[in-house]
Amino acid sequence: MAKILKKGSITIFLALILSLILSLVCASIESVRMAAARTQILNSMDIGLYSLFGQYDRILLKDYDLFALYAGGKEELDMASVYDNFQSYMKPVLKQNSQKLNLLQGGLNGYQLLTDGNGEVFYQQAVKNMRETLGSQGVQILLGKLRDQQKKTDEAEKKGQQAENGGSLKSYDSEIADAAKKSEEAEKEQQNQIDSGEFGDGGSVDDFTGGVNTEVENPIPVIRKVRKMGLLDIVIPTEKGISDAFVNKKELASGRKLQTGMEMNTNLQYDNSYTSGILFGQYLLSKLGNYTRPASSGLRYQVEYILGGKNSDRENLKSVATKLLLIRQGVNMAYLVSDGGKRIQIEALSLAVASSFLIPPAAVVIEAALMFCWAFAESILDVRELFAGGHVPLVKTAAGWQLSLKNLSGILNSLDSERKDSRGGMSYEDYLRVMLMAKGKQQKVTRGMDMIECTIRDKGNRPKFRMDHCIVALEASADVKANKKKTFTVIRQYAYE
Repeated sequence: MAKILKKGSITIFLALILSLILSLVCASIESVRMAAARTQILNSMDIGLYSLFGQYDRILLKDYDLFALYAGGKEELDMASVYDNFQSYMKPVLKQNSQKLNLLQGGLNGYQLLTDGNGEVFYQQAVKNMRETLGSQGVQILLGKLRDQQKKTDEAEKKGQQAENGGSLKSYDSEIADAAKKSEEAEKEQQNQIDSGEFGDGGSVDDFTGGVNTEVENPIPVIRKVRKMGLLDIVIPTEKGISDAFVNKKELASGRKLQTGMEMNTNLQYDNSYTSGILFGQYLLSKLGNYTRPASSGLRYQVEYILGGKNSDRENLKSVATKLLLIRQGVNMAYLVSDGGKRIQIEALSLAVASSFLIPPAAVVIEAALMFCWAFAESILDVRELFAGGHVPLVKTAAGWQLSLKNLSGILNSLDSERKDSRGGMSYEDYLRVMLMAKGKQQKVTRGMDMIECTIRDKGNRPKFRMDHCIVALEASADVKANKKKTFTVIRQYAYE
């Protein structure tokens, strides 16, 4: 009997031990089940987000290297459809592995749009794309090239503006009239002195003109008429023509109030560095159309729109042509001032023209006007060569000079015969790149978005496409009940990097 009780006492002890072990095992199993349920919920959200963002806009990526999920509605973002789409990918994952997972509720906590931060998100995607495309060495080469071009172009533009403001032609008539009046008064005074016997016999006209041939052609009236003509008619080769496309700016990103995203826990950092500005300009030049490489839809001259901001291709092209002419005038005026041989030609012609007017004192006025006219006519040839796809030298030299002074009056008959392509010089796109550097960041960003919008609307037959309906980042949350016991609240984010 004693032996039986002893064995029974051992059995009770073991039963107590086993109950504790069993409780531990059951708790461990339940913990594993909850961990597996949580992992499955996380996987379902990740798969839902990956699948959702895998539906990025194909045209934005193909044509502009921009990643964005289009969530377009008529006027507002259609976020309800976005969430329903996300759930459709999430729910099948919750039903796997015989887990009893029940989605109670969910929602979108925040999202970021391509246009957020006044287009900063778009700007940074574009800059990153160009940085990766060019590589570090390519970026340095581009920066070095542009610094030199920008410096010399800015100097030329200032000189061109000074020449325009100098009024060599604006005051030409009045100054000639003043010189004529002074000359007439001087002649009367001289005649009075001759009549009174103070001097000898009066001389001939040649005595007063220095023997200069008075039968000379004055090119100044011709150039004045040319300046009154339409600039595009002079600098655009007839066979190439000009686009008549136009847009309604009120329907584009810059002309309406943009939608904004819901704030997420990631702050948008603004990038205002010099290098990024250069890279963004290069992005615009490579992705958008211009006169020498027109876009196939929307406005054809899109880079010109960014620079000019007008509604039509013609007006934007005129704006760029006017600035190009001003820059080239500065380049050519600087060269004429430095070239002694050409200065002698100008002085001789101005004296001959003044003599033909019988107003020798007007030679100084005519000389200034002739220099301005010669630089202007040479600049017309430069700009026409650029629009024809050629190159012009950044700094003019004797070898690069095209128009002779004797052919100045016949400029309209030699627009194509006199001009020449200067290999190694700047092209039209080189000048656009430099002009983009001088443009403010915000104007470039908003107008760049304008051009992407109008192109996609035209090209993709999507008349309601909007950049502010494009999602680049999203934060989603979900409450899921696992095994009818515990409810998990899970938050996940995804963003195009």
